[in-house]
Amino acid sequence: MEKKKGQVTIFIIVGVLIVVLGVLIYMFYPKIQTNIETEAKTPSAFIQNCLEEEIEDTIEILSGQGGYLEPELYFLKEDEKIGYLCYTNEYYQTCIMQQPLLKRHIESEIKEEIEDEAKECFDSLVESYEKKNYNVDLKKREYGVEILPGKVVATFNHSLTLSRESSENYNSFKVVLNKKFYELLSVANSILEWEATYGDAETTNYMNYYHDLKVEKKKHSDGTTVYTLTDRNTQGKFKFASRSVAWPAGYKTNMVIR
Repeated sequence: MEKKKGQVTIFIIVGVLIVVLGVLIYMFYPKIQTNIETEAKTPSAFIQNCLEEEIEDTIEILSGQGGYLEPELYFLKEDEKIGYLCYTNEYYQTCIMQQPLLKRHIESEIKEEIEDEAKECFDSLVESYEKKNYNVDLKKREYGVEILPGKVVATFNHSLTLSRESSENYNSFKVVLNKKFYELLSVANSILEWEATYGDAETTNYMNYYHDLKVEKKKHSDGTTVYTLTDRNTQGKFKFASRSVAWPAGYKTNMVIR
């Protein structure tokens, strides 16, 4: 009888130990896993993770404001500032391109906007490796942003040397976002050329040719046309305004695009 009581006691103790062990694993395993992942993370991955959200947010702002972070010439719609990329304040006249080198302008806007965040990310990178007892030598050099087919790339030509038992050298860092921003800007440029030449653009031709593209065109009473380009697959957008061959209030015209 006492033997059976002893066995029951042992089972109870083992059961309690299993429960305690399960609680400890539940509480501490995520932290252990995070530490392992952090330790395995490369400097390049560190910078990618640190900066990609900032670049993503910047592109989203630019996409809704005609490629401007702070548009000076814009069409105001429900507190939304949509930058003019082609504009004239006169009637009957075709518009003048405001950003002939649109892609380069937007690349410059992104570069300027992420500058402070990039500095903080590289400072954090140095600090994180110094805490792991590395000797860290970071030399900051020029950096740039490129909008390429299917992606946006920020390249930092910084050099980094990590020394502990051995040395590791990194000569550049790239932050890559897979976005079809280049493609939307290419269509926008084509539309703007039509606006500057003829005063209007036929949007259905673009959708017939690019089946993944949606082009929305909204004309307003002051002569402004707002275009919204959307990638149907990714839902990425680019919105901009144009004012070309505007007619005074009360006039009606059926413009023919040749």
